[in-house]
Amino acid sequence: MAIDEVILLSSTLGVLFTTLVLFGVLVAVCIPSCTAQFSTSDYENIQVALNLEYLEAEYFLWAAYGYGLDKLAPHLPEGGPEPIGVQKANLNILANDIIAQFGLQEIGHLTILQKELGSYYFPRVQLNLSAANWANIIDEAFGEKLHPPFNPYTNTLNFLISAYAIPYVGLTGYVGTIPLLQRVGAKSLVAGLLGVEAGQDAIIRAALYQYKDDLVPPYKFTVAQFTDFISSLRNGLSHAFVDEGLEVPKAQGADGLVTGNILSADTNSLSFARTAEEVLETVYFTGNAAIPGGFFPEGASGTIAKGYLNP
Repeated sequence: MAIDEVILLSSTLGVLFTTLVLFGVLVAVCIPSCTAQFSTSDYENIQVALNLEYLEAEYFLWAAYGYGLDKLAPHLPEGGPEPIGVQKANLNILANDIIAQFGLQEIGHLTILQKELGSYYFPRVQLNLSAANWANIIDEAFGEKLHPPFNPYTNTLNFLISAYAIPYVGLTGYVGTIPLLQRVGAKSLVAGLLGVEAGQDAIIRAALYQYKDDLVPPYKFTVAQFTDFISSLRNGLSHAFVDEGLEVPKAQGADGLVTGNILSADTNSLSFARTAEEVLETVYFTGNAAIPGGFFPEGASGTIAKGYLNP
């Protein structure tokens, strides 16, 4: 073999060896990360929703059963503080059945989140679901103090009005989260959660819609007005138009032809989206993700929420 052929062969083998080594390094690095179902940012974005899943679980379970996660699924709160002021609601048989199902669905959500989030899953945060807190929220929505103070636990209609204020925020949060997700596992999980949140919101809105023109005793406001005031408050807190009540101007209705608004959606009947910041601003009822309050008197948990609380 000629000397130049030997040199060429040696050079080729050297390049091949170097390529194989580099490929091996890349494979070693990529296997744990490139096949992962969640990225770090996926975990952090989903953490925001975990706060709301705790909120919904406790509110619905307590309303239907008179007890919550600590009795029905004690492994899920992971020692987090008990909710403030939550209690059994005076629901009719049908509403109790529906709300119980909602609560059990939330146990399922928390179960899969605990499994998939792993070390990113955190204990239940402090929640305030007291009648007094609800009264303050409704007073803020109307811009006046209602007499007597609004109490969601008094009857079925009051509870449904209060429930109107909860799953929809989670729904819009999930819609806002999906475009930010990087991995297929995270997208699949959030899509599944979104589907059920949307269903819960639709059932609540449909239940209220049949009474939209009725006054809410003993107040001078109709059911539709309650939903409109709550949605207007949430729009203000979110600093964005992402919320609509059961009646809207015709131009905002489906295809611009109706004032009835059984589902809240944009001019193309697509779901509105909230950012993580907008979700926190809304559930804190402060309009500021750095100032806790509302349902989360000590603030939400997770990397993003804590980032606003401790910049």
